[in-house]
Order: sequence, then structure tokens, then C-alpha cells
Amino acid sequence: MPDTLPASTPQPSAAAAAADRHISLDIRGMTCAACAGRIEKALRRVPGVAAADVNLALERADISVDASALHPATLVEAVEDAGYEASVREPDAAAGGSDGDSDAALRKGERRDLLLLAFSVALTVPLVLQMLAHPLGLPWRLSPLGEAMLATPVQLVVGWHFYRGAWKALRNLSGNMDLLVALGTTAAWGFSIAMVALRGDAAHGHLYFEGSAVVLTMVMVGKWLEARAKRGTTAAIRELMALRPQTARVERNGSVEEVPIDRVAVGDVVVIRPGERIPVDASVIEGESEVDESLITGESLPLAKHPGDTLTGGAINGDGLLRAKATAVGADTTLARIIRLVENAQTGKAPVQRLVDKVSAIFVPVVIAVALFAFAVWLLFGAPLEQALIAAVSVLVIACPCALGLATPTALVSGTGAAARAGILIRDVDALERAHRVDTVIFDKTGTLTAGRPELIEVTPLGLGEPNLMAAAAAVQAGSEHPLARAFVARAAALGLAPGSARDVRSRPGMGVAGSVDGQRVVIGNAAMMHAEGIAADAVIARMAAIEEAGQTAVLVAVGGRLAGVAAVADPLRPEAAAAVAELKARHIHPVVLSGDAERVAAAVGRELGIADVRGGVRPEDKAAAVEALRQHGRVIAMVGDGVNDAPALAAADVGIAVGSGTDVAMETASVTLI
Repeated sequence: MPDTLPASTPQPSAAAAAADRHISLDIRGMTCAACAGRIEKALRRVPGVAAADVNLALERADISVDASALHPATLVEAVEDAGYEASVREPDAAAGGSDGDSDAALRKGERRDLLLLAFSVALTVPLVLQMLAHPLGLPWRLSPLGEAMLATPVQLVVGWHFYRGAWKALRNLSGNMDLLVALGTTAAWGFSIAMVALRGDAAHGHLYFEGSAVVLTMVMVGKWLEARAKRGTTAAIRELMALRPQTARVERNGSVEEVPIDRVAVGDVVVIRPGERIPVDASVIEGESEVDESLITGESLPLAKHPGDTLTGGAINGDGLLRAKATAVGADTTLARIIRLVENAQTGKAPVQRLVDKVSAIFVPVVIAVALFAFAVWLLFGAPLEQALIAAVSVLVIACPCALGLATPTALVSGTGAAARAGILIRDVDALERAHRVDTVIFDKTGTLTAGRPELIEVTPLGLGEPNLMAAAAAVQAGSEHPLARAFVARAAALGLAPGSARDVRSRPGMGVAGSVDGQRVVIGNAAMMHAEGIAADAVIARMAAIEEAGQTAVLVAVGGRLAGVAAVADPLRPEAAAAVAELKARHIHPVVLSGDAERVAAAVGRELGIADVRGGVRPEDKAAAVEALRQHGRVIAMVGDGVNDAPALAAADVGIAVGSGTDVAMETASVTLI
């Protein structure tokens, strides 16, 4: 078992390699794992299907097809023949299209389940109170007819959902949990109705209305919690989709027009104004600016963009106007690929889930057989019909998923509530089961191990005192929103200096800024900026190299045409980072750093924290591949990150942990968020 990242990514399976294309279906009508298993079997029987995977929580089927002639309608027909509804998932859904309709449908379903649950609770509570009153010696009780009037609406209205699911199962000669619920509650309710009809008020002591009503109500609690969980599974995708603008400015026929994003084609010239989000992947053909790609690539500092440089859709343009040629649109953009990676990670099944699918296929028939056996044995041994029926109903009701539908969620809600009070938000409760087995923790760097806010680490004055140097620099930088500018202004404030006024301030994207302070020209930037201004910087080359070797950014300051100082700017480590890494090592958990930043910056952070396994310049899709590679080598992975670029890896890891100061996408994708 290696302690470093494998050099190669995992190879696709034979089935995947043979598949020519991928088709996704939205499935409606599933109620349990047995339904998902039945749909998978129906899809796999279709000629030309290489593999099929149905996700119950996302209500989605992913099919690998190795026959190009296979039409998606054939797959939809196979699902409908199995007793469920299906529709082809729109191809642009993963490319950033709106997912509002599906979210609205989930919200509507959640509200419907909540109203149905309230209705069920209101009618069940009197039945339960009566049951509790008897052992307490209280004389209050309902009449048999009153019990029937309360239990019957619960059985027919709330139970309709289970009857419908049971009928689908029977029609396909199979079983599911709905069938168990329907059989058990109907037997208890039907027997009680018969007792009321035959014995009237003398039926007391032979009625089981509260049993049927309570079982239906408890299972409805589980259904409502499940509906809430389903809506949460799509939140990460919606957050990613929100990064892509809905429109773009495109040059056509000699003028600039604003068009819907899906009408942008490869080769179109898009115009991106200062402060706008870049609509598609593109290549700059005119203009200069600095682009904030931190949400996409993890790069902590804005990147200078010049003609010929690439732009990533979803990034934010700085203060320059850009003309760029679209190089990728729709499903081919970097952002769309990240969305697909998150979706694929979420739709995968854990081994225990596959085990449940296999067990559920035989569980229901076995339970029904045991119930019939119990009924027959009691009758054969001379027991009255009522006692034999109670035995059979007991088997069916006990086998109903009450523990999964109520007891387990209740325990998890209590546990997650306690965690929330400790500053730990747990979104994926399955992570609690997996967390104790984690033996490798992968960290993103920017915003996770570091603060995500560049700071002035060190200033080396050359001929000027630091107060005078910082006062001049802060005056020029005071009106800028550039992260490096804020670092200079913050340092001046820490020294008790109020920024003065500067005139004729001009910015050179990717190089620096210059202005006039008290009649002297002040220039701040990199070596290229100094060269452009005719200012010699040879004397500090060694110092700059040392700063960059430490993983920091060297910024030069010149006053009055002469070099006046060198500043080291860095994204500082979080105060708790070193202690966290040390604690992991003490627990024999292997720490890893995966960062979108440059190799030398990531390596410097690794050295400072004592992490030997470090990789820089890692793209979002490579992060997810690295996680998967480690998992295939037997590792149990926890991924810690904060940006959009971390979302695929957070979803792919056994346990995804987001830092609360990061992006909403990271927090929605991760299993756990640290406030």
C-alpha cells in the first residue's frame, strides 16, 4: 500500500471501455432499493446495454450503451414496462442548464409528504393516547366505531401510496417494502374492521387499528426525511450551475449583441466587460486583464491574461475589457466537466448499498413466506384464527422498515444536532459510518490549509524606512480591490499609517501599478513592471529568488525612480493547520496536499506543515482521479477543501469535509462542513 499518490490514474473497466456512449434517465415512482434493483435488471436485459446503475436517492439511471443504434426511447420503454416512469435526462443538464424544475418538483413532493404526515399524525395520536391511557389506569377510551373512523382515513389515504407501490411490485411478480407495509397494515386494519362489524362494542381488546395507523405514520416520517435528503443531493449541482452566466455578449455582423448562453458557438467572439463572469471557455484575442479563477482552478491570486491566454468559463474578469474567441461551449466547458464529475461521484454506489440491493431482491418474498408459514403453523396447532392472524401480521410489521424509517434517522438527527452545536455540520449521514475508517486525509491548500487572503509577510526597505515606504505604497494601492493591494493597505494600517492621496494612478494588468505621491512617482509590481519603468532591479534578484523559493510572491516598490524595497506576499497558513496535521499523524493518518497553486508554493506549505506527500498544479478532474487512485490502492479517503475546484474530489472521497469559510458549492458537495 503506497504512501504517496500513484502516478497513474485508474483504468476504466472493460464494460466502460466497450461502451460507446452514456445515457441518463430521470426515474419516477421508486420507493425502495428493491425498485432500483428491478429497474437495473430491466435495463440490463435491453440488447446493447453494457451496464446500468440506478440511484434511488437521485431518482436517476445511468446507462452505458455499446450499440450506437440503440435509441433512448427503448430504455424508457423498458423502465415503463417495469412499472415506473422515465424520461431522458437533457444533455445540457450537466452543462450548466437550469435545474429549477427538478428542484421545484422535489420541494413540492416534500410539502405534499409533510401535509400527508400531519394528516396522519392528527388521526393517529388519539389512538396512541388511548393505548397509553389503559396501563396508566385512566378510564378514557374510544369506542370501536370511533377507532375505525380515525384509522380508516389513515389506511386509505396515507396507505394509498403503499398500495400503489405494492401493485407495481405484484404486477411485475416481485416484492418491495411497500408490499410488506400494505400487507401488514391491511391485515391489521381489515381484521379490526371485521371485529367491529361482527361484535360492535364487544370488539374491545380485539382491535389493532392503532398498530396499522402507527406503522403507516412512522413510515411516512421516513418518507418525509427521505424527500428532504433527495433535495439536498442536487444542491451541489445547482450551485455549480449558478456559476455559469445565462447570457453572453457576442460580436455578430459588426455589432455586439447579448444572446442566451446556449446560442454561443465555438469560434464566436465574446466580449467580457470588467467585473463580469466569463461565459464560456475561450482564448483572449484582444485586451489585458487579471482574472480571478480561484473558484475554478484553486489559484489564490488573480492571473494576468494577455492575447493568446485561455479563459475558463465561470471565472471572474478583473478591471480590463477582453475580446475572446470561444473554444468550448455547453457540455465541453471546464465547468460542465466539473459538474459531471460531481454528478458521477454522487450517483456511484457504496459496496454496502449494492449488498442491500441484492438482499432486498429476496428479502420481501422470504418475509411473506415466513408470515404465511407462521399463520399456517398456528392454525395447525389449534390456535384460533385471530391468534394465527396476529402472528402473521407481526412478522410482516416487524419486517417493515420501521427501524430504517424512524429509529435510525432519529438517532442520526440527535447525533448531527450535537455535532452542529460543536461547529460540525454533517450533510451526509453515511459519512459517520465511514469516518472512523479513514486512513488518508487529502487537503486542498488555498483557503483550507491557508487563510485564502494574501498578506504582506515581510518588507525589506532599501534606502527608505518602512513607514515611509508603506505610506507611499498604500497611497497608490488604496483605491484598488486587488488582493495584493489590500495586503499593502492592511500592513500600513497595522503600522498606524493612514493612506495618503495619490494622483495619476495607472494599473498594468499582470505587472503592477504606478502613481504620484507628494510629487514623487511610486511604482509597485514585479520585475517586468520595473523593467518597463526603466528601474534597475538587479540588486534584489537573489532576494526575489529566495522569496519565490519559499512559495511567496515577490513585490518590488520604487520611489522617485529608484528601487526602495522588496515585499514578500503570501497566503498565510491557518493558525490551526499545523496542530491539525500533527494530530492526524499522531493517529497514524497519512496527510496529502493537492493544490491548484504552483508546485513550489504547494511544496513550501508542505514543508512548513511537515507533509511530504504534496502535488501542485492539479486540475479539478485530476483531484478526483487522485482520490479514486488512492481508493483503489485500499485507502479510505477524507478530502478537505473549500473551492469549486475541490467539489469533484469532495464528492468522490469516502468522506468529504468542507471548510465553512469556503464556497457554497464545496459545502453542498461535502459530507461534513467545519464551521
